[in-house]
Amino acid sequence: MSLIDSISGILFLKTPARVVVDISGIRFQVNISISCFESLPDEGKQIEILTYLHVKDDILDLYGFKDLNERSLFKYLNMISGIGPRSAMNILSGTNPEEFKNQIIAGDVKSLTVIPGIGAKTAKRIIVELKEKFEADNKANDELGFMDDSTDSNLIKNVKNALESLGYKSSQINNTIKELNQLGELTGSIEEVIKKALSKMI
Repeated sequence: MSLIDSISGILFLKTPARVVVDISGIRFQVNISISCFESLPDEGKQIEILTYLHVKDDILDLYGFKDLNERSLFKYLNMISGIGPRSAMNILSGTNPEEFKNQIIAGDVKSLTVIPGIGAKTAKRIIVELKEKFEADNKANDELGFMDDSTDSNLIKNVKNALESLGYKSSQINNTIKELNQLGELTGSIEEVIKKALSKMI
């Protein structure tokens, strides 16, 4: 897990490649993808953005994501030799996580090479390193796909258990959690996520 899971503050500046978030007078620069940029509100608005702190030698770079799926895919890509965090963000800007995952499982080299930053050799390397992982994820969790982070999984399990105790059906709970994930709202304490889920179920 990243040291900084998310940040919340005023959106001071946004561009397609980065945002600056003002938190009580301290401004954090966060690298983002195009899809994350497109999901942002206007400058001056309050935002919360999922993050990953990349630490290497004397470099500290903060990366921001639209939702958990985007962050999980970033982590997967960042583990592959030859693909650093900036390359991973470029790839995220050229695809969406679910489409990318399906292309990996299908071994579709041609479709992958359409994404900026991925050549034939890189596409093959990504498929070799991620195909089995993605297939295993599908079998283990058809509803949530990429969410392999242990903390996120524990949060989801606790939220599910709480909602089930309130009498909600499993299918309704899964659909609601999936919706929250797509909206990037599957963050915060268990109580906060339960409140968000209940508001979607009414």
